[in-house]
Amino acid sequence: MSIDPDTFRAALGRFASGVTILTVLDAEGRDHGMTVSAFCSLSLDPPLVLACIDRSADMHALLLKREHVGITLLAAGQEALSRRFAELESDRFEGLGFSRGEHGVVLFDGALAHLECRVRARHPEGDHTIIVCEVECAEVRQERPLLYYRGGYAQLER
Repeated sequence: MSIDPDTFRAALGRFASGVTILTVLDAEGRDHGMTVSAFCSLSLDPPLVLACIDRSADMHALLLKREHVGITLLAAGQEALSRRFAELESDRFEGLGFSRGEHGVVLFDGALAHLECRVRARHPEGDHTIIVCEVECAEVRQERPLLYYRGGYAQLER
């Protein structure tokens, strides 16, 4: 028995998730980024995280080749940044504040946390690829998270 797609989407929409932006440099040194909510921790020892990337995403082919990624965990006030990287824009990075990690990946200012990672494995499953990353460096701040819930953005109440 298989669940219908609308019921499946509605059920999973009840699971609140954090929102991240995954960034990578291409072979020519150009920045690329995308909003990712299918992200979670995988292991403490070694420190691993995973992101699930739709095979139809613009960055999918690039993520199959590159070895280093930056992951910015967005804070409550960064909904506009999330929306910007969820859309197809020619220069998503224009006018934004960010620093660069050790391998040159973009890490956005004002975030909840930054992770600099090395890709360890890629696993095709369904219509996505699971990207497993080893966290090499992390930086955290005391902020509230930006959440994605039931198809929209949400924030924690204090």
